[in-house]
Amino acid sequence: MQYILLVRLSPEGLDATLANPRAPLEAEQNVSIPGVSALGIYAVLGPYDFTAIIDAPDNDAAARWSIAFGAKIRGEVTTMPAVPISHLQGRSDGDDVEQTSEPLPGQATS
Repeated sequence: MQYILLVRLSPEGLDATLANPRAPLEAEQNVSIPGVSALGIYAVLGPYDFTAIIDAPDNDAAARWSIAFGAKIRGEVTTMPAVPISHLQGRSDGDDVEQTSEPLPGQATS
């Protein structure tokens, strides 16, 4: 399952990022939670400084990654599960909708 993380840097995190613009990437690369992979981190405009996308097996693993990332980046992180639009469609034939995430653009499919 994929998760979107919205990040607001603390004043200390902002100072660290200004001193070392690679700090968010280094924080992302230094967080290691079994089963969780970071798919990307992006600087954004608006009320947040960065957004990250991760793939995690469940909410518990996503929460552990989010907490570790927030501590390393020195910021406040809001983590939200990303539900593919196809999962919101009703099925009339009684079949279960597959529970895996759809790949992001450019992401390899298995």
